[in-house]
Amino acid sequence: MIYCASTPTPLGDMLLVSDESHLCGAYFMDQKYIPRVAPHWRTDADLPVMRQAREELDEFFRGQRRRFTVPVNPRGTAFQRRVWQLLAAIPYGVTVSYGDLARQLGSARHARAVGSATGRNPLSVIVPCHRVLGAGGSLTGYAGGLQRKRALLCLEGIHQA
Repeated sequence: MIYCASTPTPLGDMLLVSDESHLCGAYFMDQKYIPRVAPHWRTDADLPVMRQAREELDEFFRGQRRRFTVPVNPRGTAFQRRVWQLLAAIPYGVTVSYGDLARQLGSARHARAVGSATGRNPLSVIVPCHRVLGAGGSLTGYAGGLQRKRALLCLEGIHQA
């Protein structure tokens, strides 16, 4: 069974998606690649995983949380999941480039594939793809929009972007 709920954030409402025990998605309502809520999905904001996700997002936006602990189970290809694991390991207040991530995967030539997987991250904010910058520190690509990416980076004390 798939569950969903919405939650407000300072950067806009988010859709949370869960398989009951894990968070599978956290999407800004107007971002690219947001799934369509299916008729068989149930709305349940009171599931423990949904409550935990909301609480942790609230703490993050208040500057009281640097790392998310809500259990996650993002759906994607093996390559996407590897990229998302690397994204989850980027510390608060630190940025990396798509090329850096590609090198961590063993091939600097795959920066575009890393960019594509990063753009398909189903766990906005929680898996911090906003911490990935283009070559030379340029502010590029974010499914939630560059203004949100800039705001998230500023929240973390990163102002050069």
